[in-house]
Amino acid sequence: MPARQEMPSTLQRSPKSAQRTWAKAHDSAVKEYGEGQRSHRVAYGALKHTHEKVGDHWERKSGGRKGPSDPQSGRPRGRGGRSGQGVDEHAPKQHLYDVAQRLGVEGRSRMSKGELLEAIRKENRSRTRKARSR
Repeated sequence: MPARQEMPSTLQRSPKSAQRTWAKAHDSAVKEYGEGQRSHRVAYGALKHTHEKVGDHWERKSGGRKGPSDPQSGRPRGRGGRSGQGVDEHAPKQHLYDVAQRLGVEGRSRMSKGELLEAIRKENRSRTRKARSR
């Protein structure tokens, strides 16, 4: 099945560049591995190299940064690591603060980088749930 028909709702609300990145990686993975979860994981892995999740959609990383967003995206399959859930863990603290500000995260000025990452993940999940229920 073509990627456009299987595209997750967070990507449907995202810019064309994010949709294109995910779709190309997904279609390539389907040819290699067949339909299923593995193809989706490969597509998200490719997406996380150029985009980050902000709220209920994906945006291109600021400053043209490229590379894996979290330990799981940076390792070969089966080597473990945790997912950053689309939040760019390698971004500077100021960038994370700015994202938290855009999302309306309370208490962000007193948060450490790790706390900002977790607060952004939490707000992303919340906004995605709300957007899916509409």
